[in-house]
Amino acid sequence: MIDITLIGTSALMPIPQRALTAVLLTCGGHSILFDCGEGTQTAARKEGISLMRTDIIALTHYHGDHIFGLPGLLQTMTNTEREEPLYIIGPAGLEEAMKPILKLAYFTPYEINLLEIPAEGVRLAELIPGWAYEAKLSAFKTEHRVSSQGYVFTLSRAGKFQPEKAKALGVPINQWGVLQKGQCVEVDGKIILPEQVLGEPRKGLKFVFTGDTAMCETLTEAAEGADLLISEATYGVLEQAPHAVEHGRHMIFSQAAEVAKAAGVKELWLTHYSQMIVDPQEYLPNATAIFPNTICGRDGMSTTLKFEE
Repeated sequence: MIDITLIGTSALMPIPQRALTAVLLTCGGHSILFDCGEGTQTAARKEGISLMRTDIIALTHYHGDHIFGLPGLLQTMTNTEREEPLYIIGPAGLEEAMKPILKLAYFTPYEINLLEIPAEGVRLAELIPGWAYEAKLSAFKTEHRVSSQGYVFTLSRAGKFQPEKAKALGVPINQWGVLQKGQCVEVDGKIILPEQVLGEPRKGLKFVFTGDTAMCETLTEAAEGADLLISEATYGVLEQAPHAVEHGRHMIFSQAAEVAKAAGVKELWLTHYSQMIVDPQEYLPNATAIFPNTICGRDGMSTTLKFEE
């Protein structure tokens, strides 16, 4: 399962009912925070969410409304005596962008690792001990006025365990669980591979977060078949499209819906609303006319993505 919570849904500046951009993903007891706008800690506490055990902070770009919450969060992690290493991931220029952030955070007794992940992504178990699931995080280039990227989180699912095959190979029952976890076992001097006792891989789960971006082919490709796409939708109507281009390259509601439709996603959540949008629901029909399964995201909204039976 994957738990997703929208912590903040505002663009540029916070307003009373909307904090700045932040999304929390939790899976198997581990967490990834996507972006960390000013006030992320306060918004999370309001929803009863603790960010203290976050394993990875994945930044889409280095504009203030996506990173100004970092110094305070890092300092609070220090004050709560965190010991576990923390990874901060971002697009090109990460090290330079983090210099003032880390300086403001001052002393951190835990290790902070800065990582620009490769195009093929990274298997999270290779970064953080304890990720019990076959989880992978990858990034894709987006179109904004600065270096930017979105993220894809996938959770693979092995084929169904076939006990009759395990019995035929002489695998003791107490070793079945090892094979189910994707590890090999040795029986009478022979190595038994997981694929020898598992059926065809089953459908996994896929979550995509855009960050700030205009419509682009890389986004559509990355979002293909996603169970949930959380997309920026800074402006509500077609007449505001010039603002979307003028103010750094963003999307309007209908464009986000077009991406979701083209990518064949299951569900689309809109976020990153301009202050021009007082009530996002007012503009929702502009998106649902194109992609019916569109929802206006709101601070504190959450869902659990589950494997199909």
